[in-house]
Amino acid sequence: MLFRMIRGVLFHQKSKMLLIAVTIALGASLATGMLNVVMGVEEKVNKELKSYGANITVKPKDASLLSDIYDVGGGEALNAAYLKEDELGKLKTIFWAFNIVDFTPFLDTVAALPDGGQAEVVGTWFNHHLALPTGEELDAGVVGMRSWWEITDGRWLDEADDNADDEIMVGAQLAEEKRWTVGEKVKLTGVGGEREMTIAGIFDAGGDEDGKIFATLDAVQAITDREGKVASIEVSALTTPDIDLARRAARNPAALTSRDYETWYCTAYVSAICYQIQEVITGSVASAVRQVAESEGTILDKTKLLMILITALSLIGSALGISNLVTASVMERSQEIGLLKAIGAKDRSITGVVMTEILITALFGFAAGYGMGFGFAQLIGHSVFGSSIEMNTAVIPIVAGLIALVTIAGSLPAIRMVLRLKPAEVLHGGH
Repeated sequence: MLFRMIRGVLFHQKSKMLLIAVTIALGASLATGMLNVVMGVEEKVNKELKSYGANITVKPKDASLLSDIYDVGGGEALNAAYLKEDELGKLKTIFWAFNIVDFTPFLDTVAALPDGGQAEVVGTWFNHHLALPTGEELDAGVVGMRSWWEITDGRWLDEADDNADDEIMVGAQLAEEKRWTVGEKVKLTGVGGEREMTIAGIFDAGGDEDGKIFATLDAVQAITDREGKVASIEVSALTTPDIDLARRAARNPAALTSRDYETWYCTAYVSAICYQIQEVITGSVASAVRQVAESEGTILDKTKLLMILITALSLIGSALGISNLVTASVMERSQEIGLLKAIGAKDRSITGVVMTEILITALFGFAAGYGMGFGFAQLIGHSVFGSSIEMNTAVIPIVAGLIALVTIAGSLPAIRMVLRLKPAEVLHGGH
């Protein structure tokens, strides 16, 4: 009997049931899409932000101490201590090694020019190939760390070329001042000797770097007679937004309880990654670039909040739509419901039949909506982040639960109508 009643409603009121299913499908699709993006957005947003530079800097402990005491920048005068180039690969051996997206060392000096002037020369990696003891291979350097640089003439310096150590890249401001062009040879003289370099490219960084010369780390080490040494390292890492625990740990990790320490150490907070870098790079002090690190957390939190609000609003809209449609359906069936009550049907039985019909319709709407929502998530992923969003199985029960709650909430006005309906009034035209 119950099955026949449900089947009758689904077929005889198929237009309204279809509208209910569509309403639920739209709500489920938006909820599925947004929740999949929310759960996968952290890494995507972090990777997008990493294209704007490093969020961790590593310097020699002694040089950092002098800088703090005298409140001045690093500079060659304070770089009496150096880091070891051969330890850079250890950055990929820390607990959060996979969160280290890119890194590059720097060694700066002031070199004499043929015209009697001077220029700041920065040695670094461009696309340096590393083969790590772990078997992993990667390319690191400023090509990835300075992706916003515009090459106005020439090309990026390529370390794979045999003559890369004899090439330089020049900032647009310095090139204009010296009237240098791509292909021109420039002699650079430092404490380690003289070296003739060819301009491979001219770049526009939009900052102080436009007045500098960039060369390979090996070339500047030779000019400064500092083989195997680097003055600083910039690291781009995927991090988790700081909470109170992370801020306390950043001030003094030793003050944490063993449980808090383990939680902090095993979470990708920027302070935890800095601490682990200091453990593997001899005589180093790693610090977060606070403007970048804090911006990442703020942007990420606001992005998630926006998506959750959109999801909530879409579900509220679905509940209102379901309420109107179910109420209209019950009003059309008022005589049928009145007759059932007249022959002895209990309110809970009639309510159960109505809710079963709606939940069956909701099930079809949810199935269709989930498929649409996952496709919607992929559209967002490719259009905003340039990559796909992985399916998160945890979204399925969450969306299913939300749709069930929305469906029940939307059906409550109709259920109240069923409970208040009086057979005598309906069957005798009084209603």
